[in-house]
Amino acid sequence: MSIFDHVQNRYEQVQQEEMSLQEYLELCRSEPSVYASAAERILEAIGEPEVIDTAKDSRLSRIFSNKVIRRYPAFSEFYGMEEAIEQIVAYFRHAAQGLEERKQILYLLGPVGGGKSSLAERLKLLMERVPFYAIKGSPVCESPLGLFSPEEDGELLEKEYNIPRRHLKSVMSPWAAKRLKEYGGDISQFRVARLYPSRLNQIAISKTEPGDENNQDISSLVGKVDIRQLEMYAQDDPDAYSFSGGLCKSNQGLMEFIEMFKAPIKVLHPLLTATQEGNYNPTEGMGAIPFDGIVLAHSNESEWQTFRNNRNNEAFLDRVYIVKVPYCLRVTEEINIYKKLLEHSSLSEAPCAPDTLRMLAQFSVLSRLKEPENSSIYSKMRVYDGENLKDTDPKAKSIQEYRDSAGVDEGMDGLSTRFAFKILSKVFNFDNHEIAANPVHLLYVLEQRLEQEQLPKDTFERYLRFIKEFLAPRYVDFIGKEIQTAYLESYSEYGQNIFDRYVTYADFWIQDQEYRDPETGELFNRQALNEELEKIEKPAGISNPKDFRHEVVNFVLRARAQNNGMNPSWQSYEKLRGVIEQKMFANTEELLPVISFNAKASAADQKKHEDFVARMVDRGYTEKQVRLLSEWYLRVRKSQ
Repeated sequence: MSIFDHVQNRYEQVQQEEMSLQEYLELCRSEPSVYASAAERILEAIGEPEVIDTAKDSRLSRIFSNKVIRRYPAFSEFYGMEEAIEQIVAYFRHAAQGLEERKQILYLLGPVGGGKSSLAERLKLLMERVPFYAIKGSPVCESPLGLFSPEEDGELLEKEYNIPRRHLKSVMSPWAAKRLKEYGGDISQFRVARLYPSRLNQIAISKTEPGDENNQDISSLVGKVDIRQLEMYAQDDPDAYSFSGGLCKSNQGLMEFIEMFKAPIKVLHPLLTATQEGNYNPTEGMGAIPFDGIVLAHSNESEWQTFRNNRNNEAFLDRVYIVKVPYCLRVTEEINIYKKLLEHSSLSEAPCAPDTLRMLAQFSVLSRLKEPENSSIYSKMRVYDGENLKDTDPKAKSIQEYRDSAGVDEGMDGLSTRFAFKILSKVFNFDNHEIAANPVHLLYVLEQRLEQEQLPKDTFERYLRFIKEFLAPRYVDFIGKEIQTAYLESYSEYGQNIFDRYVTYADFWIQDQEYRDPETGELFNRQALNEELEKIEKPAGISNPKDFRHEVVNFVLRARAQNNGMNPSWQSYEKLRGVIEQKMFANTEELLPVISFNAKASAADQKKHEDFVARMVDRGYTEKQVRLLSEWYLRVRKSQ
C-alpha cells in the first residue's frame, strides 16, 4: 500500500456515518458502547493492563515490595510513572462507574519538565481512537439521549432499549431546543452522526490557555455571540451564538486547560457547573449548554499552592482530583527517558560512550532526592533503583524507610529531564570534529552549566558535591575497569580461576576443614583460608564476609546441581562478579605501556596497544574517545 492510499484510508475511516434516531436507539439496545460516556470510551482506548507479579523479579520486588502492579501498554513510554498512571486510570475507571470522579476536574500537579503535557497529549490521542454518537449538526456535539427527559422518558428507554437511567443526565442544548420547536416536537426528524474525536478539527477535544488578567473572560470556555449573525437573529437566539468556547468544543470528549490556576478565578466558574451539574450558562440569555466530558488541567506546584491558600477558592478545592506527576527517581527509568528522547532526534545514530547516560541520570536523580539522615544519598539513589546494598553499605535503609522519611513531596523539585537533555545536546556537540558523547565531556559541561545557572549558593554547592564526591570517583573506577577488561586478553579465564578458588576456600572455611592444594600440595588451615578469602573481599569493601561466604557457597551448590556438578560461570552471580573484578583491577601499573598513546618501544607493545584499542571500540567507544578517556584516566590516577 502506498503512502497516499494509507492516508486516504485513514481519512475515510473517520468520516461521519449517519443514521436516524430510531436506528440509533436500536443500536443502543445491543451495544452499550454506543451511549458510553467520555470516561468509558477513554478507558476502552487505554485497554487492559499487563499484570506483573514483582515478587518474581528481584529488582522490581525491592522497588514495589513484592506487590502485584499493573502496567498499561498505552503508556509504555512513560518510564517510572507507574503510580501517576495508575491514579489517572483509577480516575477514569471511577468516573466510568458513575462515581464522584465523573464530577471532578482531573488535575496533574508536578514540576516543570516532569511529563504533565506529554501525559495530556497521550490522553487526547487515546480519546481519538473510539468514536461517539452525536446529534447531526449540533454545534456542541451533544448526545442524542439529551433529547429525552430522564424523569418522563427514563423508564420507557430502559425497558425498551436497555439504556440505564444514569446515562440520561444531559440537558438539551439551546440549538437542539430551537430545532425541536421547528420540527413541531417530532424528534424523529433529528439525525444522528457517528463521529471520531479529533484534535485537528476540535471535535470533542479542545485546549484552553489562560489569557491576560485584564481581558480574558468566560467566553474562552463558554463561547460568545457572533456579531455577524445579529443582522438576521436576535441576540439571545442560539443561531446567533458562536459555540467556540473550550467547553463547547469538548462536549462528550476532553478539554485540556493548560496552567489552569494562572487564569483569573472568574474565568474558572463555568467549570464548576459544567462538571457538577453537566451543563453551564452561555454569555447570552439562552438555556444552559450540556457538558458531558472530562476537564483535564495541569500546572506547576507554585500555582497550585497560591490557589489553594486563597480562602476564596474553597469551592474549587473539593472538586479537583489531584494526580502528582513528580520527576523520575529511578536511574534505570531515567536512562530510558533519555534513550527515548535521543531516538526522536538525529543524535540517535551518534556514538555514546558507555556510562554517559547513566552518569547524567544519576546526577539528575540525586538532584531530586531529599538528603536522608544517617545514610548516604548515593546509597539512597541505588536503593530506589532496586539495588541490594546489604553487603556493601550496612547503613543503607529499605526503600520504604527512605520514602517515609522523605515525605510525599519528594521528586517535586530538582533538575528537570528537559535540563538534562539540553546538557546531553551540548555533550554530543562538544567536540568540533566528532558528534559523540562521553562521560569526561559530560562532567565538564555539567560543571560549566551549573556555574551559569545562578543557582542559590547551597544548591550549587550540593550539586557540585554530587559531581566531586560521587560521579567523578566512581567513573574513575568504571573506566579503569573498562580499560583493564580490554587489556586482559585472558580476562574471562582469569576471572573464572579466581571464582573457582574463592568458592573452594569459602566452602572449606565454612566446614572448618583444612584444604590441601592438589597442584602444589600446600596446606591451608582455617586462618590461612580466611587470609586468602580476605585478599579477594577487601578490595570490594565486603562489610559482612561471614554471611557473604555462606551466600556464595549456597548459590554455587544449587547451580552445580543444574550444571552436571560443574561450577557456574564466574559472571553468573552478580555480587561475586563485582568482588572479583575489584580484585582483578586493583593494580594498574602494568597497563601503562599498552594503554598510553605515546610512541611504543617495540613492535610487540604496538601490537598489544592496537589490540587494546580494537577491544575498546568493540565495547562501544570511538577511537578518539579511547585516547581521550585513557589519557584522562592515567592523569587522574596519577594525581590520586
